[in-house]
Amino acid sequence: MKLVSTRRLFVVALTASLAACSPAASSAPSDASSPAVSSPGQSADGSAPASVAPPSGDPIVVGGTLSLTGPFGATGVIHKIAGEQFVAALNANGGLLGRPVEWTVLDDESVGDRASQLYEQLISQDGVDLIMGPYGTPNILPAMAVAERHGFVLPQHTAVIAPLLTYECQFPAWSIGTTPNEYVPTLVLDALASLPNPPKTIAIVANENGSTAFVANGVADDPNDPDVAKVAEAKGLEVVLNTSYPPTTTDWAPIATQLKNANADFVFNSAIGIDTVNLINAMEQLDYRPPSLFSLFPAPGPLLGLGEPAQGVLSVSLFEATDAAVEAAGPEIAAIVEEFEATATEQGLPYTTWETQATASWTAWEILVAGVESAGSLDHAAICEALHANGADTTFLGQLTFPPDDNNFWPPDQLIKQIQGTEWVPVWPAGGSNGTLQGPAS
Repeated sequence: MKLVSTRRLFVVALTASLAACSPAASSAPSDASSPAVSSPGQSADGSAPASVAPPSGDPIVVGGTLSLTGPFGATGVIHKIAGEQFVAALNANGGLLGRPVEWTVLDDESVGDRASQLYEQLISQDGVDLIMGPYGTPNILPAMAVAERHGFVLPQHTAVIAPLLTYECQFPAWSIGTTPNEYVPTLVLDALASLPNPPKTIAIVANENGSTAFVANGVADDPNDPDVAKVAEAKGLEVVLNTSYPPTTTDWAPIATQLKNANADFVFNSAIGIDTVNLINAMEQLDYRPPSLFSLFPAPGPLLGLGEPAQGVLSVSLFEATDAAVEAAGPEIAAIVEEFEATATEQGLPYTTWETQATASWTAWEILVAGVESAGSLDHAAICEALHANGADTTFLGQLTFPPDDNNFWPPDQLIKQIQGTEWVPVWPAGGSNGTLQGPAS
């Protein structure tokens, strides 16, 4: 596929950019433990890349929103950096269909209604050629409605409620399968069951919005639909608390008090953004710390910033750029990761390591490029058809397929990660380049 050659050339562009940002790099001593990265003018396998003509003509404009402010802002900025990096590398390697690409990104302020209005503006008034989805299910669902009304293809990073994402031309960059309400609790409880002393009781506390509510509780009016409590009970755990909170919650003390009184071995927080940070801070005020805690979709930096109170926290992941994982992944990913981390450091992000949110963002852009290149045009019906027919070859997740019968969600293959020291470490499944799952300290 043409996309494969484009991906190879990304290594060259990214390495050249890194060299430009680091004048001392040429005199730095070599480090045999660092992943090898190709030099400018040389591809990842050491051969000279094919020459690429610079893009020309009118730019292809991609419109989209991100939560640059509001509750999702700590995560939205990750997607902005990754998206800007992708577009720069794409233009450095010939653009899209030979034309330069521009990304118009607007701030939806973490509000679904505003996201809907802005996507309507981008398509109807600004006349963008393509769109890229926002961050967060509460924003993606209204954006999807606008895309469907106008017949636009919508690659999206993070909405995983497969039953609700029925628009045939939305393409997810993150799949937790068609039943994430069964898959996620099964995955995390299987990981915990591998410990010498696995938990016997569980407390469930969920954000009532979007994917977090669905993963925790499934379809609310279907008593047979899977949910965390049913999965836990089937595995022999006693559910000692099952509660929820609105996404507008600011007073976390009542929830923390319920958790302290329940005193569960394991807390499943079906959370997004900084929910778990707020919850941990409230529990600390009560001098309470659960033995084990899971956070579904956290902003990675704020949790790490808590230090000791967040040690051992678990979450799901697509990819974590630990030294072992990057070395195993090879020079192409090493170059992407290094470029991102340099930018994130420059912009003062609290956690600068490439992780699952950046992975989802990069993958969404690759899906868009794959569809356009496969269709050979900007016609949205043709792009949608091409993605259904050919899928997308992606850097971090490999070849993706988009089965329409499953609302374009592919079989899940997730990791469980854990805060250990100052980083997120993939710990499950066991083996490979993953670390070792740590149980409660006492």
